[in-house]
Amino acid sequence: MPKLLRFTPLLIAFNASATFERPAVQFSDENISSWKVKHFQGRTQYSRVWLDDQQVLKATSSNSATIITKPIRIDLEETPYLNWSWRVENQLKGLNETTKDGDDYAARIYLAIGSNWLSSTSKAINYVWSSNQPRFSRWSNAFAGERVQMIAIRGTTDSVSTWQNEKRNVYQDFINTFGDKGSEQANRKAYRYLNGIAIMTDTDNSGQVVTAYYGDIFFSTK
Repeated sequence: MPKLLRFTPLLIAFNASATFERPAVQFSDENISSWKVKHFQGRTQYSRVWLDDQQVLKATSSNSATIITKPIRIDLEETPYLNWSWRVENQLKGLNETTKDGDDYAARIYLAIGSNWLSSTSKAINYVWSSNQPRFSRWSNAFAGERVQMIAIRGTTDSVSTWQNEKRNVYQDFINTFGDKGSEQANRKAYRYLNGIAIMTDTDNSGQVVTAYYGDIFFSTK
């Protein structure tokens, strides 16, 4: 089965050497009940909890697949870097994530470009906590094909029950993943604006159980 957060601009005065940050998800004040929810199988449980003195999102999946999504408008020319933290409490085992039977992930963050970002005309990157792929490897989603590309940020060699802090140049990842259009102008036209972000923890294909936590998500200039 194919599987695939309200945004208020933050105005910050900054100088040329400062890092400009634009929040996308802040679990200290996010009302997650306002996010769009789609259940593919069963119900992955998402809730805000306190962990390590911070409010974060907890996701628990037991033979389930639920995606929570939020429309956003991020200018990747202005703030190309995605920053986030996450942790998983256990690893998924025995999967081949390049196949439909193995298309399960303990944690993933889904970013999309396109006016109708869950449609077949959009392009998307999934940053995933992989169970079997080498770190930083990339492959096409087993259900959606080439328009949704998976990038392994963490994997089996990373410690569980430990926060991992991540930073990715999303704009460059879109260029590298879907192709350089030949000029800065053409690349900006194709990849400049993000229109959606989603979080998903799912185990519907493998029938396993996993718990993950997600910290705040924001974009920055560097």
